[in-house]
Amino acid sequence: MKILFISLGCDKNLVDTEKMMGLLSESGYEFTDDEDEAEAVIVNTCCFISDAKQESINTLLEMAELRKEGKIKALIATGCLAQRYKDEIRKEIPEVDALVGIASTVDIKDALDEALRQTPRDYFRETGKINAGMKRRIVTTGGHFAYLKIAEGCNKNCTYCIIPKVRGRYVSVPMEELLEEARDLAGKGVKELILVAQETTLYGTDLYGKKMLPDLLRQLCKVEGLRWIRILYCYPEEITDELIDTIASEEKVCNYLDIPIQHASDAILRKMGRRTNQEELRERIARIRERIPGIALRTTLISGFPGETQEDFEDLYRFVNETEFDRLGVFPYSQEEDTAAAEMEDQIPDEIKNSRRDELMELQQAVCFDKNEEMIGTVLEVMVEGKVADEDTYVTRTYRDAPSVDGYLFLNTGANLMTGDFVKVKVTGSNDYDLVGELCNE
Repeated sequence: MKILFISLGCDKNLVDTEKMMGLLSESGYEFTDDEDEAEAVIVNTCCFISDAKQESINTLLEMAELRKEGKIKALIATGCLAQRYKDEIRKEIPEVDALVGIASTVDIKDALDEALRQTPRDYFRETGKINAGMKRRIVTTGGHFAYLKIAEGCNKNCTYCIIPKVRGRYVSVPMEELLEEARDLAGKGVKELILVAQETTLYGTDLYGKKMLPDLLRQLCKVEGLRWIRILYCYPEEITDELIDTIASEEKVCNYLDIPIQHASDAILRKMGRRTNQEELRERIARIRERIPGIALRTTLISGFPGETQEDFEDLYRFVNETEFDRLGVFPYSQEEDTAAAEMEDQIPDEIKNSRRDELMELQQAVCFDKNEEMIGTVLEVMVEGKVADEDTYVTRTYRDAPSVDGYLFLNTGANLMTGDFVKVKVTGSNDYDLVGELCNE
């Protein structure tokens, strides 16, 4: 029996998909990327913003046609959209045989078995708990890097975000389980481990009564085989001196931090329910850069939040210009139902949201180009991602680049390299957001 798995949305969702695949593989199920070969389809959905929601709906509708035509024997929806809109999916897409909620991915085998027996039922356990019994995992990222989800849910309740209502309260994965998973991944050839959660900086507060991310990092650095450990989604107000010092002192921890600040106008930050202000952001970023020379900082911003005035936007623009983030993404505000921000007055027209996003990205483009120019002549260690077809060029990443969201370094060489190899490269040029280099003979 061959299953087509479609994983949509974030890397945290991808970890759930890989663990569901691990469970099913233990029962003899096989997997395919070809819908013509598939006998059943499982779609792990997302509903974080409207674009992600629409992608999930469109995918389910496309797969529903295969189910209607009898080309597949079962269609199952899992993930955030299934959790949040189960009644609507039941009504509007009856071809979906079963729905599996956020906290019920451990039940995926039962759900699939029952759907194939034509006795389908839905699975929805209480959120706010970590799924036990999902230790086996099929890595789908190529084998040389993998995501490690260290916590589930969120307690922040930012006014624009639906995640706490969909995924529940913040709950950390016990450290011993994470270390066991990391050792298993490293044993299978994973060399870069990327720590993810809705917020990584609060790891351990619910289990151990204090922030344990620094301790987790130090333990992960002892895992044989791992070369890089990267941290994503660090809320700025939760970044402690201990965490900064740990990143600075541990060789395996990449000098890279993803800090989603969302805005820099104090008025908008308050409306967003964020727990910081611009002065604190400036202080925290300055401290990080002082203690970790060469640190690459990534952030994400929201343009056109309800009530964002031209003055608020100019404040944000000025902040971005002065701060010079190494990596930056901007998303136009998405009015999500059941969130406090959706009911706020002074909703901004899409035209203004998109225009402000474009202005910020144009500014950031200039920043990135300048920073790339500054990299020319430096020597960096890179991880090989793959080879450009019919060319003596390899696609690689530096410590400054997370998969999928950042840039690449294109390495020109006739040498025979393998995906996952680490080599030293001299940067010889830049091309928009990417770098160009050659093997270093030093």
